[in-house]
Amino acid sequence: MRRTDVIIIGAGQAGLAMSHCLAHHGVDHVVLERGRTAERWRSERWDSLRLLTPNWMSRLPGWSYRGPDPDGYMTMPEVVRYLDSYAHASGAPVETDTAVRVLRRVAGGYALETSRGAWRARAVVIATGQCDLPRLPPMARALPASIRQVTPSTYRNPRLLPQGGVLVVGASASGVQLAEEIHRSGRPVMLAVGRHTRMPRTYRGRDIMAWMDRTGLLDETAEQVRDLAWARAQPSLQLVGRPDRHSLDLGVLHGMGVRVLGRAVGMDGTVLHLADDLPRTTASAQRRLERLLGRIDALADAEGAPGEDWPSALDLPAPAPARLDLRAEGIRTVVWATGFRRDYGWLQVPVLDAQGEILHRGGITPSPGLYVLGLRFLRRRRSNFLDGVGTDAEELSWHILGVLATPGRAAA
Repeated sequence: MRRTDVIIIGAGQAGLAMSHCLAHHGVDHVVLERGRTAERWRSERWDSLRLLTPNWMSRLPGWSYRGPDPDGYMTMPEVVRYLDSYAHASGAPVETDTAVRVLRRVAGGYALETSRGAWRARAVVIATGQCDLPRLPPMARALPASIRQVTPSTYRNPRLLPQGGVLVVGASASGVQLAEEIHRSGRPVMLAVGRHTRMPRTYRGRDIMAWMDRTGLLDETAEQVRDLAWARAQPSLQLVGRPDRHSLDLGVLHGMGVRVLGRAVGMDGTVLHLADDLPRTTASAQRRLERLLGRIDALADAEGAPGEDWPSALDLPAPAPARLDLRAEGIRTVVWATGFRRDYGWLQVPVLDAQGEILHRGGITPSPGLYVLGLRFLRRRRSNFLDGVGTDAEELSWHILGVLATPGRAAA
């Protein structure tokens, strides 16, 4: 059995950021990774995907973007190289191909069983991230085998899909990007729309993320929001990262020829049932957009930024159908862009809520010496961004130091 002071589970941006912080404090630790460094960026992203945040926002403790295009958006191979370089420069002690099978409390800390042997540590940081396993709705089980089902984690490019039409379910960042890409390949595409966050790529002369950064919105803390559970459940921004700074929303997709539908609520064989909620859903997204732009306008006016009208409300065809026979419509593929869930089946410590999520306050769980990092709105609004996880890691590393400095505290 091998021993160390702290074990970090996961060698993505969260795990590497925590490793850098612990190394800075001189803490003995190891990073256990089921695959390779940045494995999800390598193997669970589609070919054309780019970061939604500009390159200058790729900031980690002791590391930042140094390339020639700070206002561009990194491709997935570039993200992998970025994180590989960070791990190498930090000297991160990553144990690759080491899957954690069991984590449990023991006297003095924690015991881990992995695919490559047993470990003991006084503290553990779970840094497996927000995007773990695709969340499939129960209706997915009703689809016949003749219709292929994929998720953003398994989709690579349109050429690998069966011939025929495609239904994309979900209109957050992944859903709208995949609907656009698949439609441009020449396939008919339908998009079933649920809650979403409409956002222009640029506004008043700057990238929208630059404004969100400058207004302090991304640094709002968990204590500052009225409903933290609601904030954590918000869908990702309808953005696409590409050199032309192109905005992508339902209006753009409709203008291209994508058929925009209401929210998918059930499946009966090949018949999809849809809610009559598209006007209400898009109006809600418009109100949230206008509240954000109003906040930005106050700062932009003070800085003398050029003026710009708000994006107008969407004018989509109504009424949308209440049911749709996928077979009759020629749909051969369904893309479930319906978000992610976390799988903690290996975690044998009583820190999970009724939904299977880790209970924590700012990353500190009820089990002394056990932490979580990289989740949405962990400590602040940017917590699960490549740009935000580092600040959380730095703050949590000080808490870990306190645990290690107090004899027996991790076993309390």
